[in-house]
Amino acid sequence: MFDYLIVGAGFAGSVLAERLATRSNKKVLVVDKRSHIAGNAYDHYNEEGILVHKYGPHIFHTNSKDVFEYLSNFTDWRPYEHRVLASVDGQLVPMPINLDTINKLYGLSLNSFEVEQFLESLAEEVPVIRTSEDVVVSKVGRELYEKFFRNYTRKQWGMDPSELDKSVTSRVPTRTNRDDRYFTDTYQAMPLHGYTRMFERMLDHPNIKVMLNTDYHDIIDFIPFKEMIFSGPVDEYFDFKYGKLPYRSLEFKHETLNQESYLAAPVVNYPNDNLYTRITEFKALTGQKHPKTAIVYEYPKAEGDPYYPVPRLENAELYNKYKKLADETPNVHFVGRLATYKYYNMDQVVAQALTLYKKLTEKSEEAVKAKKPAITGSASIMDKLVPRDPAKE
Repeated sequence: MFDYLIVGAGFAGSVLAERLATRSNKKVLVVDKRSHIAGNAYDHYNEEGILVHKYGPHIFHTNSKDVFEYLSNFTDWRPYEHRVLASVDGQLVPMPINLDTINKLYGLSLNSFEVEQFLESLAEEVPVIRTSEDVVVSKVGRELYEKFFRNYTRKQWGMDPSELDKSVTSRVPTRTNRDDRYFTDTYQAMPLHGYTRMFERMLDHPNIKVMLNTDYHDIIDFIPFKEMIFSGPVDEYFDFKYGKLPYRSLEFKHETLNQESYLAAPVVNYPNDNLYTRITEFKALTGQKHPKTAIVYEYPKAEGDPYYPVPRLENAELYNKYKKLADETPNVHFVGRLATYKYYNMDQVVAQALTLYKKLTEKSEEAVKAKKPAITGSASIMDKLVPRDPAKE
């Protein structure tokens, strides 16, 4: 008898499996349809021996000390600050838009104060910010919107920014200084030996059993368990009772090149040219030394593995119907991107999983208190962490 059946071996499922096994002494079975752990963060060495991310680049960044310290129990880190260039008007310019982007595009030599005034002169007044188009044109105007955002968004989402919720482009800042980092979070790093190695350590516990190439439907009637943690698509769990929740998918074209480096930056975006949205060079992320290099092209598409929930009002309303069902389903806990139909960064999924673990622990403690005298004293999740010694593993 397992205490928990966890569906999905990505961040949500693996973090909860590790916490329940090591901190609550629960017996856990983790199942995943894929042939590997680590979900979309899965990385591996290709035939040439280059470490690549199978499902596109995964860049770890967070402002949460708790999340960073938690994951540090399972990996050492390589300091890394992500930088992206965009191919616009035949030039490679920093993305997000910053001082150097404007000066290079327009042949100017503005300073920070002047570029702020320049962007204000381009910006359009938008009384109510509702869509992704509204967000951009209200900040940088129509011309830069057309150059950087409109066609990229059309490729990525299969619809115009005017049809998408404001959250899509709100994620991308505009800067008036020369900071060319894509993220500005306090903690920015890559797992030193890759994401898969980190997940292997996370799941390395005698209380955790992992079954890959396994659909949970195939074992649910044969393997007994008390509660389920579900990180798959919430609409799929309920047999699409209200219809399918829309997602965008991706197709990845991996290549190994017989040269030491290829791109001028770790990632180059192509807003207006080609069918792909971007190219990534993995050695720039991992720091690996190798005489050859590996790249991946990303082609957005409508069908395939679900990657990005489509942020539109009608989709949020459809999800809320499924959320109501989920909230009313006893002994099943829904967690992660697909189960909550939200575009979370990796650190946000980890934080959500740790929060759910805390709730499960509190529920268990309440059940014990109902049978035993009260015990005073408590500890936070992070207080309970015991750092691992990699030298002993």
